[in-house]
Amino acid sequence: MTTAAALERYEAVIGVEVHCQLRTASKMFCGCSTDYDGAPPNTHVCPVCLGLPGALPTINRRAVEHVLLTGAAIEASAPAATRWDRKNYFYPDLPKGYQISQYDLPLASRGRLGFDTSDGPFTVDITRAHLEEDTAKLVHATDAEGRKVSLVDFNRSGAPLMEIVTEPDIRTAEQARRYAEELQLLLRSIGVSDADMERGQMRVEANVSLRPQGAEAFGTRVEVKNMNSFRAVERAIAFEIERQTVALDAGETLLLETRGWSEERGSTYRMRVKETSDDYRYFPEPDLPPLHLDAAWLADVRERLPELPSARRARYRDEMGLTAYDASVLAADPDATALFDATLAAAPGLEPKPVANWVTGEYLRLRNAAGAPVAVDPVELGAIVEAVGTGSISRAQGREVLEAHAASGQAAATVIEARGFRQITDADAVAAAVDDVLVANPAAVADYRAGKPQAVGFLVGQVMKATHGHANAAIVKDAIRARLEADREGED
Repeated sequence: MTTAAALERYEAVIGVEVHCQLRTASKMFCGCSTDYDGAPPNTHVCPVCLGLPGALPTINRRAVEHVLLTGAAIEASAPAATRWDRKNYFYPDLPKGYQISQYDLPLASRGRLGFDTSDGPFTVDITRAHLEEDTAKLVHATDAEGRKVSLVDFNRSGAPLMEIVTEPDIRTAEQARRYAEELQLLLRSIGVSDADMERGQMRVEANVSLRPQGAEAFGTRVEVKNMNSFRAVERAIAFEIERQTVALDAGETLLLETRGWSEERGSTYRMRVKETSDDYRYFPEPDLPPLHLDAAWLADVRERLPELPSARRARYRDEMGLTAYDASVLAADPDATALFDATLAAAPGLEPKPVANWVTGEYLRLRNAAGAPVAVDPVELGAIVEAVGTGSISRAQGREVLEAHAASGQAAATVIEARGFRQITDADAVAAAVDDVLVANPAAVADYRAGKPQAVGFLVGQVMKATHGHANAAIVKDAIRARLEADREGED
């Protein structure tokens, strides 16, 4: 059974819930630091986040503003006032026996998020975005005597967490993945979260059900957890669609349950029967007063909203003439976005396309190889792009100049002069190099004469190698073709 085959008879109905840790200095309801990555267990704690009797919570203003900013970015509505609720359940990672969350008065409601898929543009309606406190972290280990134990680290307990819930609008695993990717990009772009899935700062859960094509009633919903990458999101949902199809075809009754995703096995597994909202016994949090959202405060938050990824992609395509692919690559990377825009601002005479090529190609290659941000001055990148574009240096030389600039901070002109870079454009000099290469590579010459035009590319490479990358590749290519055609006519 494949996903495509399943969707010929059934329609998948998918809703996505995303929990993301907000970028704040302190926790949601206390002053403990959120800089606990790598810290010894249970060192960033206090009576509030440990859930000790008598400890009272205090609202983190920055966390509230982050959710309001997210609401503005997804075109959601903010209420005149909101309140906090207790979500009651018992689990070792929840010291109080309840979680302070929001239920019927979220900070943002009725939003939407658009993105591109292989089938074209798609928009998901977002039900709500609300604030809550994170739980502690369970650590499963083996003790000194070889016994399996579960330990609790409360460093994460009480960290500010935003939950974003979509309507059941999604119909394919790819749409779910693209939604999660676009949401991560949005959260990073507006600065509210690092949203790193590998570090648990962004956790994606999907509610998946099937119904016969053309039916309106929803099927039995299954929640899928433990998807720790975007690839896992797509694979897990696709598997669940196939699993539910096989079960329905066999006449089985699906259960309202929570299932985990096993990356190793490539399948979901049952975790527990799923709770409903009634099971949590929500009621208003008595230790926190309602929060009134002043209109001036909301306006101030919304004014901080930067250019959103969707608007940036549109600007790159519509105003600068970039391809949809180039626009997506640039907009998806904050470093690339900043360098591209700054380079064009520093050198307004440059065309956007070659600058985009250098940023998405050479700059990202350098940064990814370094595994850390690379310092490139937009003015110097502009000088390199211009030098290559005018033919004063070759592209290969331009790469060397960029690498040297990134490593030392030297100006492009200084590197070019120090290394004696110049592009050989003199016809006689190019012709001499071409003659030597043709004589040294008779097999490639024979291949060209036998009707294999790709042999020209090999010969161009040999000339570039012989001239240490100094020759103009376009002139070399024309010279080789002219020489080979002249030789062929002479033979005729």
